[in-house]
Amino acid sequence: MSGMPDSMPPSDSSGLREKSRWVWEQTLRVHRRAPETRLASSLSPVEIFVALYYGGVLRFDSREPLSPQRDRCIISKGHGSICMYPILADLGYFPVAELQKVCQSGGILGGIPDPVIPGYETVNGSLGHGLGVGTGIALALKRTGSDRSVFVVTGDGELHEGANWEAIMLASHHRLDNLHLVVDNNQISMLGNTDKIVTHGSLAARLSAFGWDCAQVNGHDVLAVRDALLQMKGKSDGQPKALIALTKKGHRVPLLEGAELSHVMNPKPELIDSLLESKP
Repeated sequence: MSGMPDSMPPSDSSGLREKSRWVWEQTLRVHRRAPETRLASSLSPVEIFVALYYGGVLRFDSREPLSPQRDRCIISKGHGSICMYPILADLGYFPVAELQKVCQSGGILGGIPDPVIPGYETVNGSLGHGLGVGTGIALALKRTGSDRSVFVVTGDGELHEGANWEAIMLASHHRLDNLHLVVDNNQISMLGNTDKIVTHGSLAARLSAFGWDCAQVNGHDVLAVRDALLQMKGKSDGQPKALIALTKKGHRVPLLEGAELSHVMNPKPELIDSLLESKP
């Protein structure tokens, strides 16, 4: 263990719920200003990222984003992580003023995040590669004797990519218990229901068959997500670990939530305004 700050002090139960609401609202505001961002995909993982960054799970220092003493968080579903912009600004990775310049000339925040943004580890435009990168990092950390952890956040749709399953086999073979996969299982891909395109059946059962320790959770219960992540991180029994978070694409936005084409749908500005004006 190093002397680096162990992330933010864990928020209490009400604090995590309030932060989740705040991130949801800020994500709507970002999309209102930059409609080229993917809103539906960025609303399903809100509670996942709040739990990781405010729940005492990840070790990080926003003053030194690339510190070797940090835990690594690989955000494989980059297009669907615009909700990370307000989180990273709030934590001090970059000025809050950048949130006003998303997808604008002179800003660092684009429609698809990349490593020019402090807090992002990898290029995320081509889906299906984050888990392979994370597996390689986890293996390197193991071999250098580091006690740091690696978290990889993917969508369920990108698990159709075969490279993920190569990484899943490799991680099990090398007993990478410092590797944690978090699946934003919102059940909708770009052009329809994920299981209608290529069914996963039970992701937990499939991952377990490859030697992974799997759990499942309501992905919109931030306290349950936080507790599951901490429990997962606390295990060191030679198995890579996966948390299947059951979520809803376009969460809490009428006409968007659960719509088969929500990936490419933009709510009208008036609807966003009314949602932001309503009380929780």
